[in-house]
Amino acid sequence: MVDREDFGSWLEGPPQLSNQEWPGKRLGRPEHGPGSVARIGRRVLALLLDWGIAMLISFFFFKSEPTANLVIFAATQMLFVGITGHSIGHRVFGMQVQGLDGSAVKPLTGIMRTVLLCLLVPVLFSDSDQRGYHDRFGKTILVRV
Repeated sequence: MVDREDFGSWLEGPPQLSNQEWPGKRLGRPEHGPGSVARIGRRVLALLLDWGIAMLISFFFFKSEPTANLVIFAATQMLFVGITGHSIGHRVFGMQVQGLDGSAVKPLTGIMRTVLLCLLVPVLFSDSDQRGYHDRFGKTILVRV
């Protein structure tokens, strides 16, 4: 007889690519609290807040032009992540983009990360540390602060 384990389920989450107990363990990150990998809920809320701010600015200055939404979103991400390590949404939800060693993100890394973020495809795939390809290419990680 065929049962659920034979097929797996999206409800069980992504398959574990390693035998680590929590995301970020192999990178020396704690399981909970400051320095731990930011989970998907916070990430999505921060993204929605940042996109909402871009749409609001676009509404007032560009009559909600879709291209303006994306350009404003990208510009704010490049500026804030490249200089401070977090966007407005990241800041509100207690997250920061850091280098793998905990160092500050360089402006060029912030720009590259934002370009990949706007392409969307690299964001949809993540590793066992819940780092999308936009973070993997930039050797960064989004952590709780």
